[in-house]
Order: sequence, then structure tokens, then C-alpha cells
Amino acid sequence: MDRFVVSARKYRPQHFDTVVGQEHITTTLKNAIRNQQLAHAFLFCGPRGVGKTTCARILAKTINCSKPTKEGEACDKCESCTSFREGGSINYFELDAASNNSVDDIRTLTEQVRFAPQGGRYKVYVIDEVHMLSTAAFNAFLKTLEEPPSYAIFILATTEKHKILPTILSRCQIFDFRRITTADTVAHLESICKKEKINAEKPALQIIAQKSEGCMRDALSLLDKIVSFTNGELKYAQTLEHLNILDEDYFFRLLTQIQTQDLSGALLLYDEINQKGFEGELFLGGMAEFTRNLLVCQDKKAVQLLDVVESFKDRYQTAAAGLSTPTLISMLNLLTEAEIQYKSARNKRLFIEMTLIRLCYLQQALTLSTEGEALVKKKMTDVTAGLRHSRIIPYGPQPTPLMAQPKVTEPARQPRLTIDEAVLEKAPPARVQPTAKLNALSKIRAQFKQDNLQNTEAQATSLEIEALTQAWKSYTQILRDAKNPAVQPFDAATLRIIDENSFEVLTSSNIEQRFVEAERNHLYAYLQEQLRNKALQFSVIAQEKKEQNPTEGILTSKERYQEMVKRYPLVQQLKERLRLDLDY
Repeated sequence: MDRFVVSARKYRPQHFDTVVGQEHITTTLKNAIRNQQLAHAFLFCGPRGVGKTTCARILAKTINCSKPTKEGEACDKCESCTSFREGGSINYFELDAASNNSVDDIRTLTEQVRFAPQGGRYKVYVIDEVHMLSTAAFNAFLKTLEEPPSYAIFILATTEKHKILPTILSRCQIFDFRRITTADTVAHLESICKKEKINAEKPALQIIAQKSEGCMRDALSLLDKIVSFTNGELKYAQTLEHLNILDEDYFFRLLTQIQTQDLSGALLLYDEINQKGFEGELFLGGMAEFTRNLLVCQDKKAVQLLDVVESFKDRYQTAAAGLSTPTLISMLNLLTEAEIQYKSARNKRLFIEMTLIRLCYLQQALTLSTEGEALVKKKMTDVTAGLRHSRIIPYGPQPTPLMAQPKVTEPARQPRLTIDEAVLEKAPPARVQPTAKLNALSKIRAQFKQDNLQNTEAQATSLEIEALTQAWKSYTQILRDAKNPAVQPFDAATLRIIDENSFEVLTSSNIEQRFVEAERNHLYAYLQEQLRNKALQFSVIAQEKKEQNPTEGILTSKERYQEMVKRYPLVQQLKERLRLDLDY
């Protein structure tokens, strides 16, 4: 009985032409070999299972071939190619950096570089998973990589290019490998099935290609496993069962129940899915992918992004035609949020069922939301229109402007209306509303304003300095009880009556003026109530400092401190609390 060899090894490409999905890499390497323009260091980077190490081995075999073809391929007949195929080439070294990542391993490698090749033109060193090397190993490798012997070629392979030092990247020719497309994977699997005489359905191969996510090695491993499971027959249903993939027919049935708001049917369908052993996370992910495919089908230009089995494409387009784009976007948003929150949910099944309930009544929620937004927009428009034609009276006295600004009157714009004569002929005559109600309403408003003005004048009493001072001291005491820092400015302020309804508050500095202004609103209401004068107005003015008499002596530091304590007693309390010793 022959020993079984997995398909990933058995059908590993031996020439550049057999590499799948990397034509941009293989063409460049073949041209470099034909023109003898090989770099001394290559960096192959890309996802796993796309052919990085395979291309490195083909390159190593081809450059040492004694009889290469005109296309730049190895002959597979010479002694060098034969020894390489059998694993006996002494000019090829492969190092796994994941397990040999120390400085000593790199030093051993660099010592071997000194020896010339035997039976070939080049010595090729392939370092796989090079990003696993330590920083010290990278530094030890720098000099050799920068100035290697003419016969040495280094090929570095990695899946994580961002982890490699920039000094290494700058010394290499970088080749970025792509993920293998689903179509290329399916074509390669079909060729292998023909060689192995496997009866395979194309939808089953498409499912395998989608599951591999662009990794040919994974696709071949899945193929071997399913062929063993089905005993040489590759069926679509068996492939879904073995790969634990939820059939898309369930999602089409669920979509119908969501559109008809059949909540009980949707819950029973999920129970059927759950009984088959599919986890809720897999269900949410599959439903989100299904919704995304429907959204892609909304635009004819984006249909090419639809990566599904061929037999389902027409069904997707038919289902997408009966749904609106906003509905699909809302469904997709709801499902992606549910995927994120699923892991933290305690009752997983209840969480899935609540998601299905939201999906079933999503259209009603969208309708209510649209109506609500229209209602809010109408209310905001009405309020804005009302504010536009009303005059807002500011609270408190307004500062007198330094210079009167001329009023600029904008000319009223007369909108032009174009009315079709046919509409005028068909339209009924407009009803003329009586103006008697409007005139009566205007009279009521005028009478109300007059009565309000008379009440205000009747409530206003003449402003006297004694009553004002007493009310001012009462408010200052309220501030003192509340430990408000504005007490000192209120004590030091001077009041001066201007007329029956207004007075001035004189402060000695701008800082005191700010303290009084900060209490304006509360003080204004308090004084109006205490003095029974609703028309009361006041302003706060900071008096300019008087110029110091030149005949007066200059104060010493101690005298200035004593003067400061007299005016601001809190300074003395601060000194005592902090236990400060002042140096006069």
C-alpha cells in the first residue's frame, strides 16, 4: 500500500507557471532570472498559504539549474534539479525563524555564508517566519545582509511585515503576495479532482474556497478531509454539514418571515437551526453576511462583489429587488451590533430571539421614526418662525454702547410666484376671512399692555438711600452666611442714587466690579422685592484710582501689608492658616 501524501504536498507547484494567483510575482522573478538581474536579498510577505515558501524554493531551484528553459523555468532533469527535488542539495538552506530566533542561530548561518557553493552558482538561504527573530538576531544579521558574497542569496518570508526592522526592509527587494481569489481556488481544486478521479459538485468546491479565505493550503486540507468523509463523493449538502456552515436557504426563509412579520415562524426557524447545533454567533454572522450580499445586489455595478455559489446569485438579486436600501442598512446595523453584544449576553437564546423580534418589526420602527422626525422638524420650524418675529427682552440692564450704530434696513425681497392659469380656473374661490377677530385681538393685547404698565408704575416706589442701604446690607449678610467671596467687594462698595428708579454701585477696582456683576441676577431680584420697585435698575462702575500725592511718603513693605490687611482681612487669615513668616 502506497503511503498517503496530503494534497498540499503532493500538488505543491514545482514551476513558476503552476503557482496559483501570483502572476505578478512569478513574472517578475522569471524576467529577473532571464536577464540575470537577481537581487541579493528578497522579502516575500503576505497571508499564510498563498505560496511564499513555494516561490522561494522554485527560485532557489531555477537559479542553480544548468539548463534553464527560455521562459526562465527549471529543466527538472539536470543534476542540480534532481538533487533539489530529492532534498539533497547542498546549496539550499532553509531556517525556521520561529524556533531558531537567537543570535547564535544567526551567527551559525552567517559563518556558513563564507563557503562557496558546490556544484552550482548560488547558495540560497531561506528564512521562514523572519519576523520571529529577536532584535539582537536582526542586528547580527544586518552586516551580512547588506554586503553578502556574490554567490549568496537570501530569501526572507513573513506574514507580518510590520514587525520587521526598517533597516532590514531597506536591504531587501519586497514582494507582496495576494490572497488567492475564490475563482482561482475553485479552478485549482477542479484540476486536482480530475487527477484524483473525484466526483465533485462545483457548489461544494465553491464552499470550500470561501471557507479557506484565500489560503490554498487550507483549501487543499479541507478537500482531503471532506473526500475522506464522503468516500470520494463531494456533495454540496455533505460539505455544508462537515464544515458546519449554515445553508443559505435558511436565511432566505427567514427573510420572507421578516418581510411578512411572521414572528412565530421566525422563532420556530431559529429553534430548528439551534437544534442542529449551530451557535448563535454563527447564526448572527451568517445573517449579517446574507444581508450584506443583498445590499450589494442593490447596485448593478457592485454585483461583482457578490461571492456566493453560482446557483444562488439569481435568487439574491430577486430577493434584493423587493427590499429598500434603508431597510437593508438598518438590518445590517442591527445585526452587527448584535454580534458585538452577543458575547456579553447572559441568556444567549433570549438575546437572539429579541434580535429576531426587532428584525420582524423593523419596518414599523423605521416608519414611526420617519414620522417622528418629520413632526420634530415641523415643530422646530414653527418655533424658529415664532422667534424670528418676536422681540427678546434681555434680563437686566443693557450696557450703553460707546457709539451709536446706524441701523441698516434690508430691502424686503418680493418673492415671485408663478401660478398656472389652469390651476386658477379649477381652484375654488378663496374664502375671505373676517378681520373683526383680528382687530378685537389687537385691542385686547393693547389693553393688556396698558394695564401691565399701570400696575408696574403703581408698584414702583421712590428710591431712598436709607432703604437702599439697608437692603444692600441685608443681601451682604446673606452672602456672608453663605461664605461667598463677594462679601468684601459688597462691603467696600459705595451706592449713589441717580433717579427714582436707578442707582450706581461704585467699586474701587475691576476685580470688585466683577464680583458684584457675578451676583447681578440674584441681587436684581432681591432688591426689586425688598424695595417694592419692579422698575429698579442699577449699574456697576469701577472708579479710577486717584493719583498718589507726590508729597506723601512711599509706603514700606510692612505698611503696604498692613494696608492690604485693612482692606482685605482674608489675607491675614490666609497667613495664619498657612503659618507664613513674612520677610519685610
